[in-house]
Amino acid sequence: MRQLPPVVKNILIANVVIFFAQYIFAKQGIFLEQWGALFPLGSPYFKIWQLITHMFMHAGPFHILFNMFALYMFGGMLENLWGGKRFFNFYMISGIVAGLAQLFLDSHFDMAVGASGAIMGILAAFTYLFPNTPLYLMFIPIPVKAKYAIPALMALDLFGGIARVQGDNIAHWAHLGGAAAGFVMVFLWNKTNRNTFY
Repeated sequence: MRQLPPVVKNILIANVVIFFAQYIFAKQGIFLEQWGALFPLGSPYFKIWQLITHMFMHAGPFHILFNMFALYMFGGMLENLWGGKRFFNFYMISGIVAGLAQLFLDSHFDMAVGASGAIMGILAAFTYLFPNTPLYLMFIPIPVKAKYAIPALMALDLFGGIARVQGDNIAHWAHLGGAAAGFVMVFLWNKTNRNTFY
């Protein structure tokens, strides 16, 4: 395992600590989600800080495992490239925009948790910067270039957001909002400061 840069490491630690806190408090009948999860605008539980706190909470072990693995794999590369301050700003903005997209584009969700929106921003930026990087995906025995694999994931989110399949509890619009924010930021940064990326 390579050395994790400090911002990625601290975000990872924060997510894991909060996940265990969710589990421990839930055993006592106290659900941290009622304060930290993102609720719809019309809900009496909605608070403005949830645009930030929702991205540090998760719905289960597979949810946090996937998000933190993606943060480890792709976030570390971006932080090493940009530096900690720019990466932190990028991560937080992607997550906040993801929450806003969920609030304004999906009126049927009960609550949303997870770092997935910020992670999708990371994946979008990684794909823009390193489009030909081969990725190994589950159930696919051959490597697929990032410029094909990540847009395919986004297309699945777009389908899920539009189709609204019964029983689907994935925040597709949050994913797409985070991806859009990540792409726009990296595009603008690359356009205005071409020496930033190489």
